Amino acid sequence: MIDGKTRLCGLIGNPVEHTMSPVIHNTLAEKCGHNLVYVPFQVEEGRLAEAVKGACALNVLGLNVTVPYKSAVIESLVETDELAAHIGAVNTLVRTDGGYKGYNTDMTGLYRAMTGEGIRIEGEEIILLGAGGAARAVAYLCGAQKAGKVWLLNRTREKAEQVAEEVNGAFGRDVIVPMLLSDYQKLPDGKFLAIQGTSVGLAPNTEDVVIDDAAFYRKIHTGFDLIYRPFTTRFMSLVQEAGGKAYNGLKMLLYQGIIAYELWNGVEITEEEAGLVYEKLRQAMGLFA
Repeated sequence: MIDGKTRLCGLIGNPVEHTMSPVIHNTLAEKCGHNLVYVPFQVEEGRLAEAVKGACALNVLGLNVTVPYKSAVIESLVETDELAAHIGAVNTLVRTDGGYKGYNTDMTGLYRAMTGEGIRIEGEEIILLGAGGAARAVAYLCGAQKAGKVWLLNRTREKAEQVAEEVNGAFGRDVIVPMLLSDYQKLPDGKFLAIQGTSVGLAPNTEDVVIDDAAFYRKIHTGFDLIYRPFTTRFMSLVQEAGGKAYNGLKMLLYQGIIAYELWNGVEITEEEAGLVYEKLRQAMGLFA
């Protein structure tokens, strides 16, 4: 029941109508017995700083940040976590005495999702598709978690080289190898973990895929698509058809939310509680099987 002691958390972005985050946080509040509600806030272009300042004045406990504000929000914060500062993107704001501190729980959420499925990064040979914001963050995660080598394939070489320079410089070793997407046939022999970090294949364009060549997918032992809608992307289907395992981004969404909730409330969510929230997400997507 909402009363005078109810704490407020929410999501800022534009658009926000299709967000699944309220399912995560309101389910967790119910399961944990916390007097907390979570709602989405659409913030119009040019009003981000005003929104963050207003949230602080209204004693909002914490905020998630989604597109297009994950980088722009940093200048409105009093502090930024080291990982988020390296990545250059923030998706979680935690209230402090002087304002909000920014974190990036997308990447810690991805790491928790991958390790939960038995996927390792340390020492792995990895193919990373894309060099945009999400893929750039994955590249940092791979560097931080001591991946063997990461072949970063992108449409334009310049952007791939920029990400490689930043990540290799940050970790003091040549972990990221930039390549043109069209040069995928030049990848070395072997089996790879492949992470699909572009928006290609996102609903409604569910039949789109970055590379449409069965020979490429035979190189992949495990494919992880950051997209979760559709639940099975064409990238995932092609990996499975070639004999590999494939996962979508729904558990990344789950765990980035859980980590944000833990930061806001100073709690630890159990795997049993995480499982209950995951089932709620599946139901919200119309997946009942």
